[in-house]
Amino acid sequence: MMGLYVPLFLVALCWSLVWKGIALWKSARNSQKVWFVVLLIVNTVGILDIIYLYFFQKKETKKKVKK
Repeated sequence: MMGLYVPLFLVALCWSLVWKGIALWKSARNSQKVWFVVLLIVNTVGILDIIYLYFFQKKETKKKVKK
């Protein structure tokens, strides 16, 4: 029975670390200090990180290159 929980825990850990890393990186690059601190402290298996990434990060603007 214990053998089932270890892989499940590792998958959840990897899932959370990936989303947290992306969200922290984007919030730092966008100078959103409050979001950075909240994301760093709150651990919700990636839910808060995903919400930030899809709804609150600053949208990147594409720059046109003139020739």
